[in-house]
Amino acid sequence: MVAIRGAICAENTVEDISARAVELVTEIIKRNDLQTSAIQAIIFSATNDLDACYPAAAVRELLGEQIAFFCTQEMKVKGSLENCIRVCVLADGLNQSSCKHCYMGKAAILRPDLS
Repeated sequence: MVAIRGAICAENTVEDISARAVELVTEIIKRNDLQTSAIQAIIFSATNDLDACYPAAAVRELLGEQIAFFCTQEMKVKGSLENCIRVCVLADGLNQSSCKHCYMGKAAILRPDLS
C-alpha cells in the first residue's frame, strides 16, 4: 500500500470546498493511473477556516461508498497556509517511489519539490 499526498486551497463555501476536493482527488487518480478499486482509504484534513462542509462528502459521491473516508482538522500553526485542504490517498498497486503527489494552486508552496 502507498500513500499519495496532495493539497489545494478553497474558499469557505460548500460548493468550492466540494469542487476543490474533487479536483484534487481526480488529479491524483489521473496522475497515478489509479483504478478506484485500488483505493483503500482517503484521509482529508482542512484548516480551521474551512468549516462549510466535509471535503470527503463530494468525493464519496464521485467514488462511492466502498472507500473509507476520514476528515480531520489540520493543526493550527502561526503563519501556515490558510484555506487549505490536504489529502492522503492510500492505494494498492504502486511503489511509493513512483507515486505522483499533487500540490495544486496556492498549495504548491507546501511542497515545491513535489509540485
